[in-house]
Amino acid sequence: MKQEPTSPQDWLESARSFQQNLVAQWTQLAQSMPGAAASAPSPAPDASDPWAAFKAFLPPNAASPAFGLPGAMPGLAGMGDMFNQAAGHPVSFDPAQLAEIRDQYLKDAAGLWTPGGEVKPVGDRRFASEAWASNPMAAFTAAVYLLNARTLMALADAVQGDAKTRTRVRFAVQQWIDASAPSNFLAFNAEAQKMALDTKGESIAKGVANLLHDMKQGHVSMTDESVFEVGKNVATTEGSVVFENDLFQLIEYKPLTAKVYERPFLLVPPCINKFYILDLQPENSLIRYAVAQGHRTFVVSWRNPDESLAHKTWDNYIEDAVIRAIAVTQDITGADTINALGFCVGGTMLGTALAVLAARGEEPVHSATFLTTLLDFSDTGILDIFIDESSVKLREMQFAQGGIMSGRDLGTTFSFLRPNDLVWNYVVGNYLKGETPPPFDLLYWNSDSTNLPGPYYAWYLRNMYLENKLVQPGAVTVCGEKIDFRQVKLPVYIYGSREDHIVPIGGAYASTQIFPGKKRFVMGASGHIAGVINPATKNKRSHWIGPAGKFPATSEKWVESATEHPGSWWTDWSDWLKALAGKQIAAPKNVGKGKQYPVIEPAPGRYVKAKA
Repeated sequence: MKQEPTSPQDWLESARSFQQNLVAQWTQLAQSMPGAAASAPSPAPDASDPWAAFKAFLPPNAASPAFGLPGAMPGLAGMGDMFNQAAGHPVSFDPAQLAEIRDQYLKDAAGLWTPGGEVKPVGDRRFASEAWASNPMAAFTAAVYLLNARTLMALADAVQGDAKTRTRVRFAVQQWIDASAPSNFLAFNAEAQKMALDTKGESIAKGVANLLHDMKQGHVSMTDESVFEVGKNVATTEGSVVFENDLFQLIEYKPLTAKVYERPFLLVPPCINKFYILDLQPENSLIRYAVAQGHRTFVVSWRNPDESLAHKTWDNYIEDAVIRAIAVTQDITGADTINALGFCVGGTMLGTALAVLAARGEEPVHSATFLTTLLDFSDTGILDIFIDESSVKLREMQFAQGGIMSGRDLGTTFSFLRPNDLVWNYVVGNYLKGETPPPFDLLYWNSDSTNLPGPYYAWYLRNMYLENKLVQPGAVTVCGEKIDFRQVKLPVYIYGSREDHIVPIGGAYASTQIFPGKKRFVMGASGHIAGVINPATKNKRSHWIGPAGKFPATSEKWVESATEHPGSWWTDWSDWLKALAGKQIAAPKNVGKGKQYPVIEPAPGRYVKAKA
């Protein structure tokens, strides 16, 4: 067995040799990234350059001499292209911050090279396994990676520009950092290597099989999808499809109580996902909860668009789906008015439909609930970085003659908002370690993607995300009517999730400023899905309620006066809805309405089962 170096000189020689190998490995890794094939071969790394390992970590085109900061960061005069490309235009940096970044990097790098220095990666679950800690080279590789990652993010923070430019640069740099982690590559992943040795190669064979399987299905497996079947062990609340057209099926659920409220309840889920996020399991089903509270419940189940729907527009979805669903619910129940709920973009469509109906002098909806919904698109969070004039024009050109926006592409975009959790975690587990992810109904739903009609999608991007016209009175016309939320005077319940990265809490709260009627705003803990799907029986998380009738201009001001309450927001919402649901009457013995609205098939219906 080779003896480890014991003297400082021996250690330094060993470290210098390791640095040369490490830089060469990073260079090879960088050249394997997309676009590297078109780049000129990188020069041999120079171990005497204190920035060598850092420069090898950068994308290949970062070697361009376009940074324009001579003397500010010696040895790094050519990495600006990466930041320029991330921003979409040339960027500048704060010289004082650059000097601090340089000094901190050299200090931290020196600490790694010091004999006896701490090189074990701390506080990052990607490198938490004992296999990393017990392998000096692996530990050092991870430590250098984390140092380089911190430095790159510090450089991103030093970019000067508007908020959108800075956010766009941070996002792009973070994507590169996350993709370049040594844990993502078998050649560097000590844990995967140990597993391969321990299993005598079986983990690698399973990993290859997993990779081939995922290539065939078209997406990375986040859960064992073979365990689940829609209608069998997800989306099981009993009901029937009582109406359908080319855009949606309407499901009526069987009452669970002897009496129901006279005013029926309609849920409009997002068409960008499938409705059964609201009906995963009996214990966490918002649909079943509403039925159990005595509401005669109807749910829109969207069709997964194919080429036959390639020309459908936002107007089609409002007139022929949301407004039609409201009317059918009225017809079946005989109710003059109904209560309605919209979730995410389902809420945006519900709000639009209410404004269209108000412009026509019609008020068929008595109250509306908006869950994590954007109507004012001033604050769209991280999604804003994908939206600008050129990107929207590209989509408009792409779908000028119709077409389908792929659900898989949309799903990939959302996954890369949290790449370590929703992409690389599964790449490492599935392919490098040969593991099968455990069954998880939420992740099964997340992988069950839906397409969108291209014209619908392009109109939505321009008029809402780019130009924010929906909230401007009379600025946009839908179904022949000028949209003006000042005419929508019904009571509204508005919910936002505190850590939501799809609909930021400020964006959800903004709806309090546009409706003139009675309002209630509640903030829940957690994110876009977990905050909403928080059953009352679990008594998890918290929700916040502000003083009645007080809605300051911003969510930050509202939070200052809000009171925290333990447990789910569901009970607060249920109490609010019951007060608006009318008197109780005998529950119907049958769903639908005779020959006019016969039962077509059992819930959850066939539309929700169609794959993208």
